[in-house]
Amino acid sequence: MFGFEDMLHSEFTDLPFKIMFLSIVFVFGICIGSFLNVVILRLPRHESLIKRSSHCMTCGTKIRPIDLIPVLSWILLRGKCHACGEKISVRYPIVESLNGLLYVLTFIVLDINAKAIITCVLMSLLIVIAFMDWDTQEIDLIIVGLILLLAVPAAIFTDDVELKHRIIGALVISVPFFVIGELSRPIIRKKFEEDFRAIELGDTLLMFAAGALLGTRAIIVSALIGIITAAVGGVIIKVLTKDSKFAFGPYLSIGIAFGMLWGNRVADWYINLITYKPE
Repeated sequence: MFGFEDMLHSEFTDLPFKIMFLSIVFVFGICIGSFLNVVILRLPRHESLIKRSSHCMTCGTKIRPIDLIPVLSWILLRGKCHACGEKISVRYPIVESLNGLLYVLTFIVLDINAKAIITCVLMSLLIVIAFMDWDTQEIDLIIVGLILLLAVPAAIFTDDVELKHRIIGALVISVPFFVIGELSRPIIRKKFEEDFRAIELGDTLLMFAAGALLGTRAIIVSALIGIITAAVGGVIIKVLTKDSKFAFGPYLSIGIAFGMLWGNRVADWYINLITYKPE
């Protein structure tokens, strides 16, 4: 017999059930993604997330309920407001679809268990951080705090990371990030006459919170993935815009998402690789 937590990975589970379950997960994910769009747009403006109805950003017309169906409404409206015909950003269906796909991927990788549910919440928070930081080059500390809070149910309902490794994980990347940020600040101020760090405090706090959730090995893998993708993205941005300054949060978010799903496996593979001794 097998438990509820290994249904998707079991050879005894019917394919129709897997398809039905993952379809429901995707639909639920895009619905949550629709709310994430509201958070990404309104949180930096300090607007209420629930009091004001959704409206066109150009003409102010209240959006009809039929136009609030995630992804589908944007397609049916051909990406335009029903009232004024102004284009609706393709980001809306992208965020919705991304959230749904990440939920599906999470359950495919982790199966049906507490860690998968916690990871889905993390994925949504990372989407908010990534898009908000891309827009404003600021990471909202409320969202970071929610990621840190996820470490509590993770410690209670999962057993893959020991408490000491959550503590070490919170510090192993965030402390070096903080030191680099502080050391770089006077150098940047002197050279560019601007007051910012090579690694901003929001990025540091994000890795602190994520480290407490993921643990030592996974957060190190996350940081490496984030740094590598940031290096590639930074070069592309430099070529296209001639600007060396860019948001680090989106790339760290990619690394954290990867680390949550595969970080421990990658770390174990690497440790086994460097410690392997042929007979």
